[in-house]
Amino acid sequence: MASITGIILAVDAVGQKLPPYRVANFEEITLSKVIPTVKDKFLEVNEITVDHNQFVTLKGLDENGNEIEAYIDVNSGKIIGKPEKKNEFIQWVTSLHRSLFLHDTGRIIIGINAFLLFLIAVSGTILMIQRQKGFLRFFSAIPNEGWMQFLHVFTGRWFLLPILIISLSGTYLTINRLKWFDQAKLNHKELSFPNKAPEEIEIRDFKTFQNIKLSEVQKIEFPFTDDVEEFYTLKLNDRELLVNQFNGSVLSEIKYPKTVLLETLTLDLHTGRANSIWAIILGISSISILFFIYSGFSMSWKRMKNKIKNQFSADESSIIILVGSENGSTLGFANAIQKQLVSVGKKVFITEMNALKVFPKAEQILLFTSTHGLGDAPSNATQFEKLIAELNYSKPIQTSVVGFGSTNYPDFCGYAKKVELWLQSKSWNKTFIGLRTINDKSVNEFVEWVKSYNQINGTELSTTPAQYINQPKALQKFEVESKTLVSEECQTFVLTLKPYKKIKFQSGDLLAIYPGNEGKERLYSIGKVDGKIQLVVKLHEFGLGSNYLRQLEVGSHFEARIVENKSFHLPNKKEVILIANGTGIAPFLGMINKNTKSVPLHLYAGFRKETPIVKGFKTSLETSLANKKIKDFQFALSRQGNHCYVTQIVQNDAAKIASILQNSGVVMICGSLAMYKDIIAVLDQICIEKTNHNLAHFQAKGQILSDCY
Repeated sequence: MASITGIILAVDAVGQKLPPYRVANFEEITLSKVIPTVKDKFLEVNEITVDHNQFVTLKGLDENGNEIEAYIDVNSGKIIGKPEKKNEFIQWVTSLHRSLFLHDTGRIIIGINAFLLFLIAVSGTILMIQRQKGFLRFFSAIPNEGWMQFLHVFTGRWFLLPILIISLSGTYLTINRLKWFDQAKLNHKELSFPNKAPEEIEIRDFKTFQNIKLSEVQKIEFPFTDDVEEFYTLKLNDRELLVNQFNGSVLSEIKYPKTVLLETLTLDLHTGRANSIWAIILGISSISILFFIYSGFSMSWKRMKNKIKNQFSADESSIIILVGSENGSTLGFANAIQKQLVSVGKKVFITEMNALKVFPKAEQILLFTSTHGLGDAPSNATQFEKLIAELNYSKPIQTSVVGFGSTNYPDFCGYAKKVELWLQSKSWNKTFIGLRTINDKSVNEFVEWVKSYNQINGTELSTTPAQYINQPKALQKFEVESKTLVSEECQTFVLTLKPYKKIKFQSGDLLAIYPGNEGKERLYSIGKVDGKIQLVVKLHEFGLGSNYLRQLEVGSHFEARIVENKSFHLPNKKEVILIANGTGIAPFLGMINKNTKSVPLHLYAGFRKETPIVKGFKTSLETSLANKKIKDFQFALSRQGNHCYVTQIVQNDAAKIASILQNSGVVMICGSLAMYKDIIAVLDQICIEKTNHNLAHFQAKGQILSDCY
């Protein structure tokens, strides 16, 4: 509320300066010129005031004896305008801004909120200095850890100083208005006056008036009569003077105390009344505060969503997941792993790293941790070093550390590296997967750790990147352009989709659909053919996703989203082995279709029977073969024809596959996890027999890519 009203008042402060009432050469003109001019022009002058807009107002009588209150040009004494009553809406907004219409109670509420904003700005500054690795790097490039967080930091950096000024000045003004400070009393010394007036000199020759410029003046009260005890009262910016009306001598002078000067300065800074540019800056800063409210809530909500929930207790769990997370994103990855492990019958307990203790039935400890500051622990892992030093087990415990960070920082995953060293110093530690580092929360990099975990433990955790994305992006609209029929003989169908708007995607990316009302994603590998999406879908009797897609009519539309799958895009300028079974052929058909540069591609695909769909694939591939988009292809049919599985046709070409791998070629596998395991076993055997390396050697070099389910 204070921000919104602050925006309105900032606009009003600028608007007040728009009327052309400001005096020319305001900064140079002296009172020795101003006062004689107005005394000559008007019958009587009671007072002159100079406001923060540098408009000069005169009160007195005109030549006809009429009372006037008007803006004047002090150079000529001419009336140039009349003060207008303050807009009632602005008065209403001002009261709301200052006190919420609750008088002193409201002022206290506003003052407390201003002070809290000051604390937020100060703590934000400290966090930003830590984030940027020192004060001198305050305006260095910001590591992008999410668009909202990036904007929050970027905007905060530029509006930090105005917000500090707004909050601190608002706090001071509240305290001052409530009179919690000692109030300064301005009392002039007692004056004594002669019986006879001193010799009179021209006002323009008053030395005092010659040395005071109009820009220094707040108010001038004129003597009411020619009596010797009447004088000029000059209220200046820093002091108050009583000046003899006959010779200009200073009868008394009081300098304002620092509290008065501070109040004026604070009011100028808080309202922008003295400078239109500063008023604009304050208005924009108030807008930025509204953005900070939104972005702060957004990030906090995201962190709150990633809460620790356990189905099993710490004492009964065999797998312990320890999390070090500053903002909750690391916990999101840990929760995804926990949920999948529990779904396959594992007893898993997840907690923060500060809760480390002896877990009696632990067999594995997985540690997921981010890094804070200069290689420091995140807030929920600050006690871990002490706890790990005191921790002892009588049996070996398998461990794996996954570090999350950003390569934009020199201490990339610095804390995770420390955790790995502390574990290695423990006699009970048995590292089964070495430290893995994840840059910018990359789900593709995290999936590589998941693959290693699956391979060692024999689990089937999802290797689909979308499984680990916390917040799906906006859905897009797609039109069903064509769909093949499903029959008793053929339970697989091909769906061609046309995006309503132009979007970027590649074969190997995924289409996430949301059937039913449960909000869960169903993911399908994409083949990009002629700029459209081609899906190959196997209909399952109770399959929510496959039945949803089968019921779509040609011409109908639905909403889904593209999930980028960079780890499964066709490599450039490398010979590639493509291995698929069933619906896993979809992305490979798209890659082959786009292979206009005749990159050598070799396809091995397995199916049960040569259904009409499979015949269609074969016809399409024969055309691609003639157009040199593919070098060769082989189909394995388990229920007819050659009566073999895809593993067998891969084994038959062992020498060729080994040669391609040795020449930096790539193997891409798409299809069921069961097929993937069999293919991996065959490839490992081929590598050992034909290359003198195991498959892990080529996996480490990024030559084995997979997208299986």
